[in-house]
Parts: sequence; structure tokens; C-alpha cells
Amino acid sequence: MQFRQQALAKLQSPEELDLPVRLARPQGWLALGVTVVVMAAASVWAVTGSVASTVSAPAILTHGQGSYLLQSPVAGQVTAVLARQGDRLPANAPVVKVRTDEGETVVRTVAAGRVTTLAATIGQIVRTGTDVAAVEKVAHASDPLYATLYVPAENAAAIPAHASVDLTVSSVPTQRYGVLRGEVKSVDRTAQSAQSISAFLGDSQLGEQFTRKGRPVAVLVELATSSSTKSGYRWSTTDGPPFRLDSMTLATGSVRLADQHPVDWLLP
Repeated sequence: MQFRQQALAKLQSPEELDLPVRLARPQGWLALGVTVVVMAAASVWAVTGSVASTVSAPAILTHGQGSYLLQSPVAGQVTAVLARQGDRLPANAPVVKVRTDEGETVVRTVAAGRVTTLAATIGQIVRTGTDVAAVEKVAHASDPLYATLYVPAENAAAIPAHASVDLTVSSVPTQRYGVLRGEVKSVDRTAQSAQSISAFLGDSQLGEQFTRKGRPVAVLVELATSSSTKSGYRWSTTDGPPFRLDSMTLATGSVRLADQHPVDWLLP
């Protein structure tokens, strides 16, 4: 009780009634102000800001119309190979001769293009439907190259039209010459099977390779052209590689997806 009486007497002392009451130190007010400003800025960014993300996918450089597999319509033995790899042939041009019991049959190109692969050799026994060549459908040597990306199906819907694409080309040292620039031309919304990819590229192994992790979606990328580079296309470096690019060259593409608002994934 003695301590209580002394405390009451001290509180009721007239000389202490007019003393100011300190609610917080100046450092506390400063910290509080900074916290309020940061929270306000974060709230504004969550509503008006956006987050950019990318998806990487295997790609291949081709001419826009793709390729096709030339197959033997008959069973027999190959007696002559009439074309060479790299030849540019018109439609209905002879490629190989096959001897059957009824005589010789000439296997001809279905459409004009460039022979990218010759699978037939003299003396080979072929069956009906055996692949004898792969032909890339290209009319002129100056036709531009495109990149076809095989993107996981779950990411296809997030790829906007004209999205920027960076391509790391397998035959080009990236650290020295940089990456190839392009933009999305079209997105095929149908998932691709190994058979459809093989038919488009004229290579069954690539069909298996690009579907190893599931059926992807094909994204056609238009390459940015440049008259100041040897390749004829624009790179992240000034000059790019000192050589031209060939079709059927493998690459890896990085596509910028549609911007997402942070509030979309911050809120449940």
C-alpha cells in the first residue's frame, strides 16, 4: 500500500500535469511512413503492373511449306538413283528406279522441292510404302526460312500473336554471334502427333524426338530479315554468323508469353 500511495501522489502532482505525452519516437514515425509508402506502391503495382514470362521449346528451321516423304508405290529392287541430295527438282521429276516382276517403275516427286534426304540405295529391296527420299517443298532458293517451334500444349493458349521469339541455333555459337530474332506468325491450336510432325518435316526421327514429352503444338515463327548480315536475318549481335543458314537446322526457341497481372496469382 505504501508504494501505491506514492504512485498516486506522483500522478496527482500539479507540476507534471502539463508535460507532453510522447506517443512514438521520430525514428518510429519514419519507419511507419516508409512502410505505408511501400504498401501503397505494391498495391498499385499489383493492380496495374504485369509480369512477363517465357517458355522454351525445341525448334527447327524450315521453309514455310515443310517437307514430304517420298515413298515407293511398288515392291521391288532399286536399280538406279536418279537424284542427289540437295538437288532442286520440279514436280514429277524422277528420283529412283525400282525393278518389279512386271518391269521397272520410276518413283517421281509429288511436288517441286529440294531433296534433303536420299534413303534409297542401288540394290536395296523396298516394299510398297518404303521411304526413298525426303523432299522439302520450296520453289526458289531465295524463299525465306521460318522456324517451327513445338511448344507444350499447356502453354499454347498463352502465346499472343506477334510475340517476340529468340532462337538459339544449334550450328551457331551463341556467345559469339548471339541469337536469331523472330516473331510468332501463327499458332496451330491442334496438338501434333509424331506422325503429323514426321509428315511435315519429312523425318520420322524428328517426329519421335519432338513428341517425347507429349504431343506439342506447332508455332510458326517468322524470322526478322536484315540486309546487313551474311545470313540475311537479324541477330542479337550486329553482324551475326558469317554464313547462311540451312533448312532443317535444329534450334531452341524462347517465346515471350502474354503478360500476367500479379493480382491474378496473388489472390486465391
